Amino acid sequence: MRFLLLVVLFVLSPATPARAVESDPRVAPTFNGTVQAVAYLGTTVYVGGAFTKASWGGRSYPRERLAAFDGRTGALLSWAPAADGPVAALAATPGAIYAAGGFHRIAGAKRDSIARLSPTEDTVTAFRPDIAGTPYTLAIGNGRLYLGGSFTAVNGRKARNVAAFSLRTGKLDRTWRASTDDRVHALAVAGDRVFLGGAFKKVASAKGHPHLAAVHAVTGALDRRFRPRAVAEVNAVTIDGAGVYTAGGGQGGRAAAYTLKGATRWQRVFDGDATAITTIDGTAYVGGHFDRVCLTARNGAQGRCLDGSVPRVKLAAVTGGGRLTDWNPQANGVIGVRVLNTGPTGALDAGGDFTMIGGLVRPRFARF
Repeated sequence: MRFLLLVVLFVLSPATPARAVESDPRVAPTFNGTVQAVAYLGTTVYVGGAFTKASWGGRSYPRERLAAFDGRTGALLSWAPAADGPVAALAATPGAIYAAGGFHRIAGAKRDSIARLSPTEDTVTAFRPDIAGTPYTLAIGNGRLYLGGSFTAVNGRKARNVAAFSLRTGKLDRTWRASTDDRVHALAVAGDRVFLGGAFKKVASAKGHPHLAAVHAVTGALDRRFRPRAVAEVNAVTIDGAGVYTAGGGQGGRAAAYTLKGATRWQRVFDGDATAITTIDGTAYVGGHFDRVCLTARNGAQGRCLDGSVPRVKLAAVTGGGRLTDWNPQANGVIGVRVLNTGPTGALDAGGDFTMIGGLVRPRFARF
């Protein structure tokens, strides 16, 4: 009873202002199809998805599932390597942009769902892994490119849903031995750990680490001390100095924050899936399919909040203490927001299937 009383007092307290991000979108390119991935290299913003055109300055330009713009001015750049299928993930490092998704040709070359691109030219490098399945997510750290998805082999070698490559040589890292029993939707690197989020129940055949786990960045060995209680499939993971944050599904959807040791800091429940999450100055920004945030953790069929709710249409923000803020720009559409990310220019970037956000026409992409 004491726990329930604390929860009710907490959720009914007034919303806390979010000072890091305003609610009015800035000027930036928009797109004629879904935006699924955003990455940064210096002040350049790279965007991937299922679009075929980008709009900027009142004109439309061909952009086959990849585009880039100046993060300071919002101006669309000439970088335009074409992919013949959707780009689901991007990762950037000096001298290279990595792309993964459902394509088979990119920048005029054959590539099986993953490619390394020049950040300034419409060209690919010799990096050419063979993926038996579908990649969903990429992350970079510790001299490696980490890949997650739903696949069974890489370059003919058994690989269960996660793999790592050397950034220097491009070769599959055979000493990194992480594996899961089901798909991996999200990866995030912090120090010597790689955090995995997804639909899996086991990591390296070990039970007790469903949906969210940590493995060693060099060996892939499971960190058995990190045991968060992620109760449903995790769609997105991000990390800051305070801990690990997730956006996920379940009955409705939920966002959660954990310490770096796996203890739960806070959890917010929505009436639809949470699919994206990022942080700025300790505030977590959440995107997804939802229209309302529940006042308690109880929800019912189709995610309906059982103890009251407040409107937050496809976007919400939560303080480091777990309080819902008054940030409420609202996006339209059924799917809503698919990706949120923050870069060196201090902007919050949102991509998805929406056509309006913050009361303004912003097809599929907006920055705050």
